Amino acid sequence: IWIKLEMKLLADVGLIGAPNAGKSTLLSKISAKRPKIGSYPFTTLEPNLGVVWVGDYSSFVAVDVPGLIEGAHEGKGLGDRFLKHIERTRVLLHLIDISEWSGQDPVEAYQAINHELESFAPKLKERPQIVVGNKIDVVESAALEAIKKSFSELGVELHLISAVSGEGVPELVAHT
Repeated sequence: IWIKLEMKLLADVGLIGAPNAGKSTLLSKISAKRPKIGSYPFTTLEPNLGVVWVGDYSSFVAVDVPGLIEGAHEGKGLGDRFLKHIERTRVLLHLIDISEWSGQDPVEAYQAINHELESFAPKLKERPQIVVGNKIDVVESAALEAIKKSFSELGVELHLISAVSGEGVPELVAHT
């Protein structure tokens, strides 16, 4: 008899998003974990776990999942190997690069990742999701307002942070 066993990570919060959205940088800011951080896609090749302390007596485990791309549910990029880990998280923290350097409209990036999640496992659509716009330190205030308005029109609350500078990160951790 052949038995195939798969190990899936178990974490409270799954950090998801496109490559270079800032997931590893955020994990390094909120926990003692020091994942490899680079300015090129797919720096993270394996999920990274970090313990995040909220106050003195409360904590949660966050997992930095490698970047997802269009077609991930079909195995493209690092694809379905890591989508399996997302199934074992309680909350999804969806990180979106809102800088103009990302080359993608933030709303389209948000919708693309959600499409991949739903295509992989429809039940992921129901998973609680905190949507976070990252890299506010390099976005002009007028552009920030337009981005917030776009998400508001979708009925999505957008939390704004800079994982590099730490702006908005303590408030995000407290909200999580």
